[in-house]
Amino acid sequence: MSAISYEHLAKEGLQALGHSTAATLLDQIAQQAAADSWSYSHFLGKLLEAELAARKKRVIETCLRFSNFPYLKRLADFDFDFQPAIDRTLFEELATGRFLAEARNVILLGPPGVGKTHLAIALGVVTAELGYRLYFINALELARKLTTAFAQNRLPHTMKMLSQPKLLIIDEVGYLPLDPSQASMLFEIIAKRYEKGVATVVTSNKSFGQWGQVFANDPVLASAALDRLLHHSTVISIKGDSYRLREKRKSGLIGLQTQTN
Repeated sequence: MSAISYEHLAKEGLQALGHSTAATLLDQIAQQAAADSWSYSHFLGKLLEAELAARKKRVIETCLRFSNFPYLKRLADFDFDFQPAIDRTLFEELATGRFLAEARNVILLGPPGVGKTHLAIALGVVTAELGYRLYFINALELARKLTTAFAQNRLPHTMKMLSQPKLLIIDEVGYLPLDPSQASMLFEIIAKRYEKGVATVVTSNKSFGQWGQVFANDPVLASAALDRLLHHSTVISIKGDSYRLREKRKSGLIGLQTQTN
């Protein structure tokens, strides 16, 4: 069989195996290998390097596409200087993804506007870049989703969908009250993820002492939920200023409103 035939066979074989990137780059890398007298293993390594890099990129893109993020934010975008009370070293450790391997929950507490959602999404992006599935959802949206699923006899399916991802981010817990059935279903999700040994990130403007209000004024249910969330967890309390107020000050809107009022 001629060299041209083998080259054609190699391309067809790579395509058949699903190695489309390697097939596309085969001629280019083969020419470079011949020009630089690469060994066979060097040539194969370069070919596989390109294929693996492309596959990793596709996995990350898929994870981000199904994450339900309202927008993308990374830890590098966060202004730690504006929130000096936050331990930057702690977030560097979280960015390694070790908390996912340890099924360690991350609880971000603080008033509105201090960056809780930004940090939660950033940890979600870290999760995606490690090739893991994740899902982001606002607590009110979650309550509505669970209520609808229950009404349509799809609750087991929805519970399974929310308990499977490597990371579930529940944003703005406590901003609006839940009714007893919603509180019960939220607890069930927390319990299922605890049993499966997968991590959950929660942001809330309520201190733990106020979580009875979150769970429809049921302190027993709140205590049971916190017991599972806090068993393996990192709790981060943010007490800084609001980013949104800072931006309004910069634009002069706050001063203008004060003069108008």
